[in-house]
Amino acid sequence: MKIGCPKEIKPQEFRVGMTPNAAQEAVARGHEVIIETGAGLGSGFDNADYVAAGAQIVDTAAEVFATADMIVKVKEPQAGERKMLREGQLLFTYLHLAPDPDQTHDLLSSGCTAIAYETVTDANGGLPLLAPMSEVAGRLAPQVGSWTLQKANGGRGVLMGGVPGVGPAKVVVIGGGVVGTHAAKIAAGMGADVTVLDRSLPRLRYLDDVFGGQFKNQYSTAGATAELIQTADMVIGAVLIPGAAAPKLITRAQLSTMKPGAVLVDVAIDQGGCFETSKATTHADPIYEVDGVMHYCVANMPGAVARTSTIALGNATMPFMLALADKGWKQACQDDPHLMAGLNVHAGQLTYYAVGKALGIDVVSPNVVIKA
Repeated sequence: MKIGCPKEIKPQEFRVGMTPNAAQEAVARGHEVIIETGAGLGSGFDNADYVAAGAQIVDTAAEVFATADMIVKVKEPQAGERKMLREGQLLFTYLHLAPDPDQTHDLLSSGCTAIAYETVTDANGGLPLLAPMSEVAGRLAPQVGSWTLQKANGGRGVLMGGVPGVGPAKVVVIGGGVVGTHAAKIAAGMGADVTVLDRSLPRLRYLDDVFGGQFKNQYSTAGATAELIQTADMVIGAVLIPGAAAPKLITRAQLSTMKPGAVLVDVAIDQGGCFETSKATTHADPIYEVDGVMHYCVANMPGAVARTSTIALGNATMPFMLALADKGWKQACQDDPHLMAGLNVHAGQLTYYAVGKALGIDVVSPNVVIKA
């Protein structure tokens, strides 16, 4: 199979969809790998690294899209890239379709087959291709939030760990999954007073058993959230419903109950955001203010630490990429129901229920399109 990897063009996105190690593995299995020139530079990989791995370097993304049977990326294809997708081509990347009707309709119109990293599952009910970026984003959230808290950036001017005689910042993490756990660990490590909210009692028990003493936890209700945000210096939104739009957990009306200069960090912004006032921002212009509350809503947070993120993502995606290349997407999905869960679009048909529900589009079962 011809596997193509174009350079990411989303603003301030420095990751790359395929590492030289992944390229080498694919070439060793008899596949042809086509890399757009400079695609890996933002992650510290130059053209020579890919050539040494056996890949072919081409000058433009158009050549990659025109030649490859499978396109491997990091972020969702941008409007110009979607025009280059064709019928029968396989796209393997993050999609986040639920809050993005334009992308969804373009992918359906293209006739391509699109498998989304964020909906591939595992035997434990986890999301193995989302997990590494969730880990990165979770660990980054307190870091960028503490920067936003600085007075020069519009924040309250509160130091995360305080100093002797002055209390630490109060941080509320909404969601105790992968993102929330890593965010709480780092915030607590910075010396903050941290409370994690979650609706799963087994998860809260796990957090208490493993991290008891490092941070507090509390069962998540609307009332508990409303009470805690009134005294919070920072709120980190870390809620995920796989493939679906994120629920809105803090309304605009509630901003008036928060401290002036408090910070909201919305890690769920890829899925539409979990605060009513969230809107996607970039690393070039990451923060904005609404009703005195600072918002950090960068839609590709892991792109800020591109090398770490690219290697972590490549470690997770490579086995699935190789299975798709070795077997073809139909056989690979038939052999692995967890990979089949990643199928979102095929030949003009939507195949993921949560996206269809969010966008009001009819959905066809993946089993049906595979057998067709």
